[in-house]
Amino acid sequence: MIFPPKPDPVVQNYETLEVAEDQPLIMRLAKLGVEAQRRGQGLAFAQVVSAVIFGGTEDWDKGDHLAKAARSVGLDLDEMEKAIAASDHLDEINRNHADLDAAGHWGVPTMVVRGEPFFGQDRIDTLRWRLDQYGLRRI
Repeated sequence: MIFPPKPDPVVQNYETLEVAEDQPLIMRLAKLGVEAQRRGQGLAFAQVVSAVIFGGTEDWDKGDHLAKAARSVGLDLDEMEKAIAASDHLDEINRNHADLDAAGHWGVPTMVVRGEPFFGQDRIDTLRWRLDQYGLRRI
């Protein structure tokens, strides 16, 4: 079951749908996602973190919720945060955003394989199935 995230990772006015320029939560998640991908666990990390955020965990951004999620896929959140502080992830985030726009999609997580979109954490298992159908090897 999908629950509205509390807090919403995207800061916006729900009456006007105006999105704030400052986006600390989604930027942190985007940088963590890039770092997880660099460590070979991007898809797994997206799946477990999405389950925390959209699975009814209130205050998912506080405490050890993200650390536990990272640990469940073999990642260390503290190490990831240090790597983020020492490296620029914005170029990669901007490239990913441009690729998403070019594919005609929006929102995260969205994965596109051979033109087929997989939007939302509930589609990650379907994406994995499709990758298996293409004979792509898991690493």
